Amino acid sequence: MADMHKDQEFLEYVVKSLVNHPGDVKTTREIDDRGVKITLHVNPEDMGYIIGRQGQTARALRILLKIVGAKDDARVSMVIFEPEELRRQHQEKKATMAPSMGGEESRPTVKVHGDSGLVSDDDLSDLGI
Repeated sequence: MADMHKDQEFLEYVVKSLVNHPGDVKTTREIDDRGVKITLHVNPEDMGYIIGRQGQTARALRILLKIVGAKDDARVSMVIFEPEELRRQHQEKKATMAPSMGGEESRPTVKVHGDSGLVSDDDLSDLGI
């Protein structure tokens, strides 16, 4: 843990406080030309706690990370890792629920963004989470 940066330590601390399986929380930190990207891995059962209703918790975590990063003049972003199997289950569940909800035109179409298994803000808005 000594080689962790402040932004990564901050994210792990907050997320471990929110989930039921804090031992499963892991982060990876990458630096590229667009800044720092932290990928968050959590237990699939805790995914709802991290994303929150309509993505509010994930959005709040991203805002806080940007503030922490700004103190060090770094552009920090967070990506939530979602295994492909979990995404497929969510899409199947949503597809079976859509006809019973009174119409498909009221719900956005779910777009699959490859096999990367990463959840972005665009994915959350597309899913209506």
